[in-house]
Amino acid sequence: KTLEEGSLITGIVKNITEYGIFVDLGGIDGLLHITDMSWGRVNHPSEMFSLGDKLDVMVLKFDKEKERVSLGLKQITPDPWVDVDKKYPVDQRIKGKVVSITDYGIFVELEKGIEGLVHISEMSWSKHVKHPSKMVSIRDEVEAVILTLDKEKKRISLGMKQIEPNPWEEIEEKYPIGAEVVGTIRNLTDFGAFIELEDGVDGLIHISDLSWKKIKHPSEILKKKDEVKTVVLNIDKESCRISLGVKQLQPDPWDDIAKNYSIGMEVEGTIIKTTGFGAFAEFGDGLEGLIHITQLGSKHDSQPDKSFEIGYKIKAKIVKVDTGNKKIALSIKAYEENLDLEAIEKEQTQLEAFKEEENEQTTG
Repeated sequence: KTLEEGSLITGIVKNITEYGIFVDLGGIDGLLHITDMSWGRVNHPSEMFSLGDKLDVMVLKFDKEKERVSLGLKQITPDPWVDVDKKYPVDQRIKGKVVSITDYGIFVELEKGIEGLVHISEMSWSKHVKHPSKMVSIRDEVEAVILTLDKEKKRISLGMKQIEPNPWEEIEEKYPIGAEVVGTIRNLTDFGAFIELEDGVDGLIHISDLSWKKIKHPSEILKKKDEVKTVVLNIDKESCRISLGVKQLQPDPWDDIAKNYSIGMEVEGTIIKTTGFGAFAEFGDGLEGLIHITQLGSKHDSQPDKSFEIGYKIKAKIVKVDTGNKKIALSIKAYEENLDLEAIEKEQTQLEAFKEEENEQTTG
């Protein structure tokens, strides 16, 4: 039979390589490339052929001068992608076989020649799939839903988690704002703690909602895998985010601070930080107070970072309690001069006016 393009011809497998097989067509050899063997996935030609096999192939190309023949096998059968949109409409449930596992997902064979990708993010409602191989193995049968289909590019996106109900659908009914919920600490970061409330539902306790006291890292009060009682602060259903709080379960100590620490009261403290505009002292039960540069007293010059060492003990008077911003101002000057309430308040008014003026100059 002549080697015309499109004609069928019988040959015998003569040689097998990684990229294809050479077929003896009777005096001339033809190459059947791996990509022309099957509409499906072929990892190595030896999966399909052995030396000496007899087979019918189609002539795809014949270069008379170079005596090169390109052969095709899959071209004898119809392309399964032709009516793929009718066979696999979007939202349809399918069953398929896992044929490949990668870092980013798994490939599932729906039929010979048609594969779909389940991206790792579509494998489970729970965000904790570290690698697809933790969930499935090669040759497993899996159930999935068709998410998208691109006939031109021969791409199908599949979802496995869509087989299960989405835990975020009824999240507001299940975790209403203000509700107390218990979860397991899954991860600690610099900015907070992630709490697993149920499979697929995590909440975040921001570091500022962990304690009424200042903390530098969540690990100071929380430990991974521990259970923790929290309160639901906010729900963002679209972004699948829940904000949780721990400190909200305790009364705000600032309610008592305002009562217990009044203006004019004498306190003893320790310098914990110095800045260009003053120094911070710790006093009472872990409270922090700012001693403004104008309130450092007679013994200290106007450079706090030079006149104080960390750990230096001071005596001062409370000159301001700002519950709204949770700030306390102290004054060594008021202690030294034994200023009374009236004098302190007068000086504070002047200081505020001075600060405002300063701000206007720098911003204006």
